[in-house]
Amino acid sequence: MIPAPPREVITRLAAARAHEKAQALFYRALAVTAEEEGDAALAERLNGLLADEQHHLSRLTARLVELGQPVDALDAVKPPLCPLGEWESTARARERAEIERYTALLESRLDSRTRAMISEFLEAERRHETELGGKWMGA
Repeated sequence: MIPAPPREVITRLAAARAHEKAQALFYRALAVTAEEEGDAALAERLNGLLADEQHHLSRLTARLVELGQPVDALDAVKPPLCPLGEWESTARARERAEIERYTALLESRLDSRTRAMISEFLEAERRHETELGGKWMGA
């Protein structure tokens, strides 16, 4: 088993995981709305963002398990409501918050593997903010 990082790091990784769940739900709800309105191009764009956020959620979950930490059920996490016409400004603000969260996390005492993962997430979140498009994460 990998030595456990400081409790503060575990707490921040768990919080990032919950935020990623909310972000994934945010993009999923918007993608469904876009599909219902017949905007296939927007639905595809939102699904790309959703794919990246789900990838982050999965990798954070796996990393916590690798570190021997329990992972909380995230059933209580709900997507924020956002009208489709306001999605871009809301998404940019949410992406900015993710950038700030991951930047602060990189200032923590992370092991090299976790640091590399968070750095990769940060790069994707920066692209999300500027381009509001996804699929920046590799398999």
